[in-house]
Amino acid sequence: MITARDDRRRTFETVPAGAEAVSWWGRAWVSALEDASGDPARLARGRGYAAAGHVDAVTVTPGRIVAYVRGSRPRPYRTELTLPAFTDPQWSELLEEVAADPAALGALLEREVPQSLAGTVLPGVRELVPRCSCPDVGRPPCKHAAALCHRAARLLDEDPFVLLLLRGRGERELLEDLTRRNAAHAAREQPDTAADFPGVAAREALARTVLPPLPAPLAAPAAAGLPPAYPADPAAPDPLVLDQLASDAAARALALLTTGEDPIAGLSLWQDAVRLASAEPTSGLTGAARTLYRDLARATGRTTTDLARAAAAWRQGGRPALAALEEPWDPPAGPFDRARPALLAASQGAFRPDRNRLTSPTRQLRLGRDALWYAYESRPDGDDWWPTGRPSPDPVSALLG
Repeated sequence: MITARDDRRRTFETVPAGAEAVSWWGRAWVSALEDASGDPARLARGRGYAAAGHVDAVTVTPGRIVAYVRGSRPRPYRTELTLPAFTDPQWSELLEEVAADPAALGALLEREVPQSLAGTVLPGVRELVPRCSCPDVGRPPCKHAAALCHRAARLLDEDPFVLLLLRGRGERELLEDLTRRNAAHAAREQPDTAADFPGVAAREALARTVLPPLPAPLAAPAAAGLPPAYPADPAAPDPLVLDQLASDAAARALALLTTGEDPIAGLSLWQDAVRLASAEPTSGLTGAARTLYRDLARATGRTTTDLARAAAAWRQGGRPALAALEEPWDPPAGPFDRARPALLAASQGAFRPDRNRLTSPTRQLRLGRDALWYAYESRPDGDDWWPTGRPSPDPVSALLG
């Protein structure tokens, strides 16, 4: 929470570039100091100091602006400009004037000094008083104070609330006070329409009532519908791509509706490509499906065979089945100790264990991290394993499909 005390101190580590004020109020600020000076040469040197970046961080508090200015000596000089802060009655009068004047309020919100306030907030004759720790005993301002004046003018160009802070109020509290006063002015100017639009007592509006029950939700469809046909217009997007996107969006929406879970949440690029490819069977691929497989394989840096094998695993059991295909791991001995005798007892022959896999010449079982067995098959004496059947916690049931 920002307090009034926090709002009344601002430090600017970086001041906008340039030594010359741009806004009319920035130039008026510089003129207020120059009018009190009798030494144009000092002012010129101060402008040069400002342009050369001799002014360090600038701190602004009510009635005072302070910075260290580097001169000809190694140690910088503490330089400040003071300006009388307004009293509370003066602030109340000023804020009432702004709140009642839409043009002045709009200018201030656009970070401009309203012309109507120029004679009030800008420094008057000899109001801007310079002080510096340098040994210059001539008539102020010294060149260090002149440099600070020019840098402060650049701050005022960017943000006139710096000037109002010098006069005693921070930006946040000013805007909050103006909001309240503006609302009060608007309420006073609003015509009384209570007779035309009678209100409702708060007690009555907030009284608890019994609402009728909501209607029963419609049943979810059994399957996602087919997308519309897209014309093959050379100037239009690829109709096959649009068909694929529409079909996938419909399937995803149906999954969200029926399960409450997003089927692609947390998927990697490869996993999502496999999911998309799994919607197309690997046997008897159409031209559109072959194009899809080619594009997905190219986008993921894999071969179409890798993609087809992974899509078969995805159809077998989704993300856990894909992990069983691609991620060998070392399971505890218990499942293997039970699986191998069970396979022998079911006359399925002997299986050689290797990590999470049990392998015979043409068949293989892989134990997934989800404690399900996934069946694979290959040609005799080959090492080209493809997923088959459905997973099961029982190795014999998984092997026999």
